[in-house]
Amino acid sequence: MSERTTVLRSMHDTGLAAWFGGSLMGAVGLNGAAAKAPLPGERLQISSAGWDRWAPVNLTAIGTHLVGAAGLLVDNRGRIAGQRGVGTMSAVKTGLTAAALAATAYSRHLGQQLEEAGDVPVTGPTEPAAATPAPVRTAQRRQQAVQWAIPALTGALIAVSALAGEQQRPRSIVRGVAGRLRGALPFG
Repeated sequence: MSERTTVLRSMHDTGLAAWFGGSLMGAVGLNGAAAKAPLPGERLQISSAGWDRWAPVNLTAIGTHLVGAAGLLVDNRGRIAGQRGVGTMSAVKTGLTAAALAATAYSRHLGQQLEEAGDVPVTGPTEPAAATPAPVRTAQRRQQAVQWAIPALTGALIAVSALAGEQQRPRSIVRGVAGRLRGALPFG
């Protein structure tokens, strides 16, 4: 393990913060504001325009996070193998990352479907109106669920990252390595 991983940690944390914050702001702020547009047929278009502008920034944030996370994983491979609890934490973190990536990709797919729907009347970007066509209703309902899954998953990643930081305290390292050694002994 390197003594300093400041650049990798910064990439990991900044990318994750933008991914979390952007998804939460989009669900609350952008979609909420688009729902206030006076013409129901413009609401999906307004939301789609905002999400389209955010997509390259979000992609950059996710990529930055992934590069930082991969670098930290490589740098911490000794701790993963030698310190009890670190491997489990890393597996949970990897699983959450995969789930957040899948939810983000699915959300983008649904968003593109809604964008292609055109100027159909809706109550809000994720809330159908009585006159909303059935395929758009279905995409909206799915988007309504997945738009909250992304900040939930990335928020969980932030919490697990905090645990990872706690596991790097000297006392935790000593306890974790001692626990791993005790578990490896035939009488332990």
